[in-house]
Formats: sequence, structure tokens, C-alpha cells
Amino acid sequence: MALMIGLGSTVDHARAQDAPASRGWYSWEQLAELPEPLGVAGPCAGVSNGALVVAGGAHFPVPLLSGGTKVWTRATWALSSADRGELRWHTSDSLPQPRGYAVPFTVGDEVLCLGGGNAEEHFADVLSLRWVNGRVVAEERLPPLPEPVAFASGARVGEVLYIAGGVRAPGDSVAQRTFWSLDLTNPSAGWRRLEPWPGPARYDAVAASLNGAFYLFSGVEPHSDAAGGISYNFLTDAYRYRPGQGWERLADLPWPVAAAPSPAIPLGPSHLMIFGGNDGSLVGGTEELGDRHPGFRREALLYHTITNTWVRGDSLPAAHVNTPTVAWGGRIVIPSGEIRPGVRTPVILAATQRPADTREAGFGGLDYLVLAGYFVGLAGMGFYFAGRGKSDDDFFLSRGIPPWAAGLSIFGTQLSAITFMAIPAKAYDTDWVYILGQASIVLVAPIVVFLYLPFFRRLRVKTAYEYLERRFSLPVRLFGSLSFILLQLGRMAIVILLPALALAAATGFDLYVAILLMGLVTTLYTAAGGIEAVVWTDVVQVVVLVGGALLSLVLMITAVDGGLGGLISTAAQNGKFHTFTWSWDYTTTAVWVVLVGNLLGNLVPYTADQAVVQRYLTTRDEAGAARSIWTNALLTIPAAFIFFGLGTALYVFYKQHPERLAPPLATDTIFPHYIVQELPAGISGLLIAGVFAAAMSTLSSSVNSVSSAIVTDFYRRFVPESSATRRLWLARSLSVLLGVIATGGAVVLATWQVGSLWDVFLEMLGLFGGGLAGLFVLGIFTRRANGTGALVGALTSAVVLYLVRTYTPVHFFLYAAVGIIVCVVVGYVVSVLTGGPSRSLDGLTIYTLRRAAGDPLETGRPQTAGIYTA
Repeated sequence: MALMIGLGSTVDHARAQDAPASRGWYSWEQLAELPEPLGVAGPCAGVSNGALVVAGGAHFPVPLLSGGTKVWTRATWALSSADRGELRWHTSDSLPQPRGYAVPFTVGDEVLCLGGGNAEEHFADVLSLRWVNGRVVAEERLPPLPEPVAFASGARVGEVLYIAGGVRAPGDSVAQRTFWSLDLTNPSAGWRRLEPWPGPARYDAVAASLNGAFYLFSGVEPHSDAAGGISYNFLTDAYRYRPGQGWERLADLPWPVAAAPSPAIPLGPSHLMIFGGNDGSLVGGTEELGDRHPGFRREALLYHTITNTWVRGDSLPAAHVNTPTVAWGGRIVIPSGEIRPGVRTPVILAATQRPADTREAGFGGLDYLVLAGYFVGLAGMGFYFAGRGKSDDDFFLSRGIPPWAAGLSIFGTQLSAITFMAIPAKAYDTDWVYILGQASIVLVAPIVVFLYLPFFRRLRVKTAYEYLERRFSLPVRLFGSLSFILLQLGRMAIVILLPALALAAATGFDLYVAILLMGLVTTLYTAAGGIEAVVWTDVVQVVVLVGGALLSLVLMITAVDGGLGGLISTAAQNGKFHTFTWSWDYTTTAVWVVLVGNLLGNLVPYTADQAVVQRYLTTRDEAGAARSIWTNALLTIPAAFIFFGLGTALYVFYKQHPERLAPPLATDTIFPHYIVQELPAGISGLLIAGVFAAAMSTLSSSVNSVSSAIVTDFYRRFVPESSATRRLWLARSLSVLLGVIATGGAVVLATWQVGSLWDVFLEMLGLFGGGLAGLFVLGIFTRRANGTGALVGALTSAVVLYLVRTYTPVHFFLYAAVGIIVCVVVGYVVSVLTGGPSRSLDGLTIYTLRRAAGDPLETGRPQTAGIYTA
């Protein structure tokens, strides 16, 4: 505003100079200049039907310092493609009256201009501008603001528009401290007045929206001075508003950014970029400087929403203030605006984000050598075990696996590369609330050992789904096995693709090379060595991934200021160790939601997933199987502290060194990014091998267990006269085929970029997970359930779970609980209504389980008492 000129302000220059610098993330160009040669400040701008629309604003036909007066315009301009694809401007006078300094939003094919004003009045109406048939059409379609306002700031959060601050009338000596919202899903309800931010009133602030929150940065606070005039404070405070949670104060900006192009632009999942702005440092010397005024600040500021830190970003080709930012055609456009006090420009700046190239410090020769040695070793293990299997039983079960190795294999199977990266990323992004979910695995262990394991061992089943046929019927067995197979087929491609994407983004590693390495090497050793190769490579991979994580944690502690004490102190001050949320709210991560949800959720893999159950069957006896389960459960505790500690250490490291972040990278890549950028050569290679290890461990288990389900539940069930040699050949062939399908699926998803559709497919299949676990609960813990009830219960469970996910705010931790409970209740009721069980239950429920006499697997073990004896 012109009111600033000639008046003093205070700026903390020392702090501004101390702000660390980030690399530039945008390439800049100029688009066709605005047809108005003087340019305009305060235009409303957005996109309508593919055209860039710029409307209204003000300029000085006679220079301000020569005594000129600000002139407002009602002109609109639209930049669109002509018949030959060339961009050209179209000019019209579409506004109902001259105006500027409105708050702009692009909503669908409309550019909304909220409020604004001119020299005579400020407005409360909401204009809708649309580019239609070669001209801009203006109309009032939405409810007006609660009161007139100009020079306000706004941003859209989901389907809600927010507007903050501003000036109520021309010449006002006070700013507003108002905060309003409009829900676009119910605009007839009008604007709501919300609790304002806790800081001073302001205008010319910068707004932003990211991850469901509204941000308010800087601005100008006018106030009366001792001489009876008006002084202006250029503010550096910042605030975040989360719907339902209210406001919180953020770290101050290094310098003011009043009137910077607004809203600030998201850069990646957790950064906001502010392009330039007026820092107030030259306000007092405007008249003396005249045409020698250097303009406004050209340095951008980059705010990180996780670590609450600021760094210097791009250096702009020129600083434009009092103009919005517009996302158009993959670019960020800054249309016209003010470049010096009273001087506008017709220049249209456009920024294109550069790729997140992190290869400057990426993999070196030593890293590749370490990684290559790791892959060669895994392939060699597959060939080592290749000659031991003589039948499909050997290929799938191999009863001589030590309990500790089986336990490590279960752990490795459940800890995918996605989890290997996601757990540290979650703790880095939030806190330790999710660690309670890891504790639930310890609570699940005794349930599995004492209530489930005896059925899988003593009935001598080869797949978990054989039990379902003995207890219910063949259709139930086929339903359970097919659900598992389809889910794993979908999961295998994702297990390869997601870590490959993360590694490619964080390391510069070629995406397709990463996919092929993981897929083909895993297929090779799994098809050659069967379950023995899978288990023993799992052991190696668990050592690599846990050892690598522990090494990273140690190195990170030594890298942060203050060492371990400094890390703990910084993390504690910022609430990173928060673990317990005491509430009965079922929509949040309350303690009971995390514990109960994960307790029942872990029943799915530990009782109904062949990839895990298969490990129970590889040990010599039931006691060994129990020890393998306890090994996995007890290993989970220290591993959880390591991985959550890693996330906290990452937070502290990047809070101290925010300039080392790569903003465009996804949050889940933070651990690989640290490994590649911060650790010495060789160690980086070893730790990236840990990421590969986690993915390959899960993939090998899926390949072997799906092959087991197909051969046992379908081929062997319907071709019982087949020979062991024939089934072994089929098992190996299926392993190769499944590995190729998983690898090819990952390549296709990476090429076609249809990940969102694939996620929907996986979610639909995941609806059956709770029902599948519910089938085993029905079978083991009830006497009345039958095959008809079991199938109806499982299908109903999927439908109900879909409705819960789609139409309720229930926390996703409780989804498995919903699925299990619905399956059990519906299955039991239908079973009672259809006559109860139609076959003998001897040995098939906890009330009738016996030890099979002379069972060679359990020889030498004492008879179990209690519920396991009839």
C-alpha cells in the first residue's frame, strides 16, 4: 500500500543474514507481457477453462514520486491458446466497477475475487469470473463476505475457503483481525466467523494451505505513533490453523515478506515457498532513492512444516509484490505486480519446478560394489539350497529350520521395505504414538502360541486354509486361499515398486534397474532354494536391515549438535516423544484405538496369512514353532525403538540443518535421502542394501507362500494322484512365474503411472483381510458355525468394512477389528439359523482339540493339558 512509503520500520538484519540457504528449485521464464504497458498491482488472477485470467488492479499513469495519483481499472485480460496453439491476450472491461486487492481463488472453471476495493470504497461481494467464448464473464454467485475488506489474504483448504485480515475501508488507519471461512460443499450456509490468530491485526500478509492446514505469514500492522501519525510494523510472526484444533504459533520468519505473492506455493509434501516480498528495510528512504530504488527483496523463503524451520530459497529474476500466485499449465505464474514503490510492471513471471536431482552426493563406485556383492551372495544362497528339495513338501516346509531362524524370517516377512522407510518417516513427521502398535505384536504372540499354533501343527496342514476345509467346507477353503493369493499378487508389485520409487528419488538410482534387481534376484533364489533359501536369506536380510538401521542411528547421534543429550532435549522440547493420547475418540490415535486396533489387526497376518503361518510349520516340533513366534515378538521391541529412534534423530538432524533437505521428495524417502547424502561411501551402499533387503524378504515370502497355496489348495487338492516330483517342478515353475508377474507388474505401474488405481485394487482386496481372520475365529472358538455361515460372514464383513471406510470417520486402525467382529457375529447367527455344523468337530475347535496319536512331528512332547484335551 502507498501508505507505507516514507514511514519507518524495524527489520532484524542479523537474523535475516543468518538464515541458511537452500538450492534453487525453480527455473524462471517470462510469458507474453500484459497488454497494459504500465502493469497493475493488486489484480485478481486465476485460471478459467484453460486461460490465465488477470482482472482489475491499480497503477500510476503519472509516477507516484512526481505527484501522480493511483488509478484503478475494471479491465480484464485472458491469456489463452489461439488456433495455432500460440498464446495471446484478450482484453475486455468485464468488472462491474474499478477494483483491486481482492483475494483470488480458482475453483473449478471459475476465478473468484473476494472483496477488494478502490479509492472510494471497499467491497464485500464475491465476483465469479469465467472465460467463455472469447471473453471474461463476471457475475455474483456466492454469498458476500460478512463485511467489506481489501488487502486481505486467503487460501483454500480442501473444500473450504479461508480469508484473514485486511483493511475495511479506504484510508483506515487500522487493520482487521478477522478470520472467515466458506464451505464450498454448502455455500448457502454463508461465511463463518472463526477465532482469529493470536497475533496482531494485519494486512498484506501471505496465506498458504498444505496438508489440511491454513498458514498465515508476516504482513503489516499499522498503528498510531507519538506524533499523531501512522507507523507501520513489518511483521515476522507466523501461524498455522488446523480445523478442529485451532491456531498455533510457528517459528518467526527471518525477515518480513509483506505483500509477497500469495498464497505461498507448496514445494513437495512439507515445504512452502514464499517468493520475495517487502521487508520494510528501505521504506524510510523511498523518496531519496527515487528511480535508484533497487526494488523489493528478491530472495525467496522456504518453510518446512515438519521441523518448523526457515531457509533461503530461490533468487528471483525480479521481485513482484501486491500480486497473487497462480498455478497454470504446470507452472507457477506471478502476473504483473509492483516492482518498486509506485512502479508496476507488465512482466508475467513463470516458474517451473526443477527435478529433485540428488545425485550430486549419490552412489559412488564403492556403494555399487557393496550392493553388487550383496546381490551375488543372495543368489548364491539360493543355489546352495537348490539340491536339497526332493518334493513339494521340502520346497514349502523343510521341517528342520531352527526356531530362531524361523522367528527372524517371520520378522523379516512382516517388515517390508515400505515399513523400513515408513516407520522412521512417521516418527520424523509426527511422534511415537504408533509405537504402541508394535507392542501389540507381543500381546498377539501368546494368543497365537496357545490358541492357534496347535491347530496348524497337530492337524499337519501344509497351508492355513486346509484347516478351513476340515472345519467348514471346501468352498470356504478355496475362498480363503483365493483371497490370500489375490491379495499377495497385488501386494507383490507394490512391495517392489514403492521402495524402488523411493530409492530412485532419493539416490538417483535408475527406477527400472532397482525394480529388476529386486524382482529377478529374489525370484532366482526363491525358485532355486524354496523355503530354506527364503528363510535363510531372510535371516541375512534381517541382520542387514536391523544392523544398518542401528548403525545409522549411532552415526546420526554423533552428527547432531549435543550428541545423544542434545537429541533427546530437542526432541522432547518439540513433543517428538509423545506416545499416549488419552481419549475415547474412535477417530484418532487414542491409546485404546492403537492397542485394540493393532491387536486385532495383527491377528490377520499372524493367523490367516500363509506367508507367516508357513513359518510355524518349518520347525521340527510345536515347541520350536512357539519359540519362533516368541523370537519374532521379542525382536519387535528393540527394533521398534531403533526405527522410531531413527525417525526422531532424523527430525533433530534436519531441524539443525534444514538446508540439506530436498523439498520435492516424499516424506517416506527421508531415510534413504539421509543415507545417500550424509553417510560415507560404502556405508551408504550397505544401508541401501538394507532397504533392498526388506523388500526382497517380503517378496520372497509372498512368492513362496502363494506358490504353496496354489499347489496345495488347488492342484494337489484336485489332482491328488500327482507325484511329488511333478509338484516340485510345478512349485519351482510357479515361483518363477510369480516373480516375473510381480516384477513385470511393478514395471508396468512405473511406466503407466497408474499407482492410484492399483491402490484402489489393493484396498478392495484388503476388505477381505478381517473376514479371513474372522473365519479362523469362527472355526476355532465356536461349535455352532458351519460353512454357509462362514462364507456369508466373510462376505458381509467385506461389505460392512467398505461402508465403514467410505462413510464413517472410524480410525483405520480399527478396520481389522470391524472386519473380524462382523464376520464372527454374522457367521455365527447365519450358522445357527441354517442348522449348525454338519460334520464332526473332533480336533477342530479349542473344545475338541486332541494331539494326534503317534504324530511324528510331535514325538517326545508331553500331552498338553487344559482346553487342548477332550
